[in-house]
Amino acid sequence: MEQLRNYAVARSLFPVRDLEATVRTLGFVQVDPIRAPARAQDLILRHRVSGYRAGDLEKHYPSLPLAEEHLHVYGVLPRDSLRLLHPRPARDPWHVEREHPRLAKRILAHVGKHGPTHPRELQKALGMARVINGWGGESIATTRMLEVLHYRGQLRIARRDKGVKVYELAHALPKPLAAAERTAKLLDLVLHLYAPLPERSLRELAAIVTRTSLPGANAAKAVEGLIEGGRIRHAMVGGVTYVWPASEEVQVEPHDNVRLLAPFDPIVWDRRRFELFWGWAYRFEAYTPPAKRRLGYYALPLLWRHTVVGWVNAALVGDALEIETGFVGKRPRDAAFRRELDAEIGRMSAFLGARVGKVIAR
Repeated sequence: MEQLRNYAVARSLFPVRDLEATVRTLGFVQVDPIRAPARAQDLILRHRVSGYRAGDLEKHYPSLPLAEEHLHVYGVLPRDSLRLLHPRPARDPWHVEREHPRLAKRILAHVGKHGPTHPRELQKALGMARVINGWGGESIATTRMLEVLHYRGQLRIARRDKGVKVYELAHALPKPLAAAERTAKLLDLVLHLYAPLPERSLRELAAIVTRTSLPGANAAKAVEGLIEGGRIRHAMVGGVTYVWPASEEVQVEPHDNVRLLAPFDPIVWDRRRFELFWGWAYRFEAYTPPAKRRLGYYALPLLWRHTVVGWVNAALVGDALEIETGFVGKRPRDAAFRRELDAEIGRMSAFLGARVGKVIAR
């Protein structure tokens, strides 16, 4: 188990590189709007991109061959990976498509004529009709249809203005891959991102990524095919079968580093693996009522060497970064931990453009 933990951490926290190369190496970076003290995508990238600062992805995205897309969750991936996701079948019309069947053509015509378009501009041009969204609330119909057209591959995200998506016509995609090849490459992508994974987790991810883009695919059969074809290696540890790319060797040594990870960092994303690796349950509690939170609104898993030993709540108060730490068991007592925690808090402060404020231990 220790060897698997070391491997999981070392392969994900690879030597820093530039932004495009990092996204390409990871294959996918999850995007989330909550900023506490920075957005998830920035918290993920700061460990892996040289000199990264909060907001750099949004700043540099327009000039890079990247795309915002839905894989198993929403995020950013290399633009050439779009051919794994598209074309998507238009089998289940969204509510807005049923209520406003001619709106899509009007939006495409407007964006084609005017270029990159902010949702507010469409509201002025095409009206403020409202429609039920996927969460049971209401959205402006034009904004909801922009999401549909993006999901269908007809529009792309050109940039963001203060976090708001600005849309343009999608680039032409190369000839689609055969369904079997698309399925295999999609599974390669998610396995590469999260390996080593419990086989059960890979099967669940396979079902999700194929359901949206390749609903006719047999995800379970595809996983078996990759294992039987030698593209995936596997081993049983503690009664659980783990899988990882056959091209990689599970031989690494941990480094004396402390890392404050995003709640959606690849190292901690799979909560099943988290509990198997580290023996406790991390929960993302931003949407949990305050009185029921155990860790905090946006607790960041605290990684020491190859073990998640606790969590940190980080907040910007004025121009200062304030930190509150919590630990599952006893706080590590060695001097190396104290030194590396201070260094990581310093790196987080620089990433945010803040000074180090109070540090409180729970």
